[in-house]
Amino acid sequence: MPIERRNFVKSLGLLAGALPFVKGNVFAENKTIQNQKEYTLSSSLNTTDEDFWNWVHSCYTVNPNILNLNNGGVSPQPKIVQDAFEKYYELSNEGPSYFMWRILDQGREPLRQRLADLAGVLPDEIAINRNTTEALDNVIFGLNFKRGDEVVLTKQDYPNVINAFKQREERDGIVLKWINLNLPIEDDDTIVKAFQEQFTNRTKLVNITHIINWNGQILPARKIADAAHSQGIDVMVDAAHTFVHLDYKISDLDCDYLGTSLHKWLCAPFGSGMLYVKKDKIKNIYPLFPNPEPKSDDIRKFEAQGTRNFATEQAIGEAINFHQIIGAKRKEERLRFLKNYWAERILEFPKVKLHTSLKPEYSCGLALFSIDGTKPGDVANALFDKYKIHTVAIEWENISGIRVTPNVYTRLQDLDRFINAVKEIAKA
Repeated sequence: MPIERRNFVKSLGLLAGALPFVKGNVFAENKTIQNQKEYTLSSSLNTTDEDFWNWVHSCYTVNPNILNLNNGGVSPQPKIVQDAFEKYYELSNEGPSYFMWRILDQGREPLRQRLADLAGVLPDEIAINRNTTEALDNVIFGLNFKRGDEVVLTKQDYPNVINAFKQREERDGIVLKWINLNLPIEDDDTIVKAFQEQFTNRTKLVNITHIINWNGQILPARKIADAAHSQGIDVMVDAAHTFVHLDYKISDLDCDYLGTSLHKWLCAPFGSGMLYVKKDKIKNIYPLFPNPEPKSDDIRKFEAQGTRNFATEQAIGEAINFHQIIGAKRKEERLRFLKNYWAERILEFPKVKLHTSLKPEYSCGLALFSIDGTKPGDVANALFDKYKIHTVAIEWENISGIRVTPNVYTRLQDLDRFINAVKEIAKA
């Protein structure tokens, strides 16, 4: 088995060690890591080394009887992240106002630096919050739009984002310019042209959903951003499904604003997210929650939430550690491999259709399929009721099917179980 034995407890415990009042090392008691001899990733490993990926599976506490293939909604956390959360939560309860505000709060700036390093941007451009919706709402409601200003977005964007823009349309008279994509699309120029055709001299912002959450379509975010910036248009990226799912840096996209949920592909605690605002744009955005200096250029103005969950926040660091053990590129390749593994096989069945590209530049770990003559809800219900496989039925603009999202802990035998279930349902 090409896995090297190394001691990585020290590297995993940096944050815990930096907080002297935390009782014990979060990782010292982690039975999963101990049982695996504290293995770390060898450079020789690839996406199909099932010994390694079975070890990754063992680091999670997922139910063995229910197969979760809706990790795109929210992902479980590795045991080390759960342990970290529990330690910080227990500590908080020993004296909340002291341990939360005076001790655990000391970990926010180191965490901000780590997230910035992961994202390839400045720490003063990163705000820590609860999810993509909260991150992007800071931008949507914080920009000083005037009546008649235009925003370009697609009908395939996330509902919370769409609804936020509709509120500004109703309250402030902004104009929403809609793109209706027929997915999947396997041509960058077609996608970029669809956006460019909506740009006018009144366009102030374009929203780009980096991966369309309904079917996994990857949009050429940088090319759209370049086209927008050439006309003086700001760019906002919904990266809920791409941050640490795809191997890229936020700086690669050259966007002005970006929001993501860390409880999806980073497998951080539930209710953790991140907002990016380009440094010179921060002063232009009013924070969603009141702040004594709403026009300041300090990214921290977006973190004025009142009492927050410090345990959730500080355990994000352990999720970063686990992600880095796997490796960003290897993780992306494994997720794409898992998608292709099941998608290519179910295409062999009569009546089954795939609504996601298999080309690597247009999809990764998330995909959508359908069975002719059967409603998506009925397929999803059959998968769970008979086979205890959890997926999600999708009925949205131009999109209909069953969304399937494995994660790094999903084993090939789990996907074989899913493939056989689809085969039986398609025959019925």
